[in-house]
Amino acid sequence: MRYILIALLVVLFGYSLALVLQNPTELPVDLLFTQVPAMRLGLLLLITVVLGVVIGLLLGVLVFKVIQKGWEIKRLRKDIDYLRKEQIQMAQVAAAQVAANTKHEKTVLDVNTNNENKSPL
Repeated sequence: MRYILIALLVVLFGYSLALVLQNPTELPVDLLFTQVPAMRLGLLLLITVVLGVVIGLLLGVLVFKVIQKGWEIKRLRKDIDYLRKEQIQMAQVAAAQVAANTKHEKTVLDVNTNNENKSPL
């Protein structure tokens, strides 16, 4: 993989150099804040392509991060919903156990009070 990348960079560098050398025509360039009186057309094309690639990569990274964060938010919301449902089920089970224990204690107390109220005579 490393050798392929190095070969690709060498080919791109050669192409860029050929582009600059094949387009020797000089022309004035008006940059928004300054003006260059004479610049080779090939160099202008090369600078434009490099700026376009850099800006495109930066925007691509930003857009990918936004999409990735959206996916993460969606996944976390699903996890929250699942945990809420699980917590509700556990609370219902605990409430049912408490209700059963309370009912059992009440019947034991009722039996004990009934036995105490009866006189042996």
